[in-house]
Amino acid sequence: MVMNMLMISIKDMDKKELHTHAHRLLRECLRPLGIDYGEDTPVIKGKMGKPSLADRPDIHYNLSHADGIAACLVSVRECGIDCEKVREHRPNVMRRAFSESERQLVESAPPEERDLMFFRLWTLKEAYVKAIGIGISYPLNEAEFSFRGGEIVTELKDCRFRQYIIGGRKYVVSVCELLKEAQ
Repeated sequence: MVMNMLMISIKDMDKKELHTHAHRLLRECLRPLGIDYGEDTPVIKGKMGKPSLADRPDIHYNLSHADGIAACLVSVRECGIDCEKVREHRPNVMRRAFSESERQLVESAPPEERDLMFFRLWTLKEAYVKAIGIGISYPLNEAEFSFRGGEIVTELKDCRFRQYIIGGRKYVVSVCELLKEAQ
């Protein structure tokens, strides 16, 4: 069985409300699977803190929220999702987390596109490290991405990436699903 459910919501809420809203999205994604998700649902955490449903190891999920946006991904495979509001990027983060070719990709973009390009790359990196379950302890500059037309290009193996630029190019949502079955 191959299944994916993605929900994205753009809402003007504070950070705590967005966190709660992301969990509401998860509840809605799990409902068609017959899973009644709520505060009492048993959740376990992996060694790096990635949560999963204690009673349903066959279902994987990931949540993300940022200024004005929340997103949820549910899959039969390990997965990660990251969403960000496009804002002025921080060059210090780019120097630390991006490869040389990614830095050049951002810097060579038209000035009005640089922030968007930064967040396109950043959210792909975040979605990947969330999918593999180790978070930003992973050397982010080693997860390298570029674009060829509408295609996401990477040498990372056994992963499928998708990206959505929404809200009039104000938000970027990136998704990573590991293609090998989780152990």
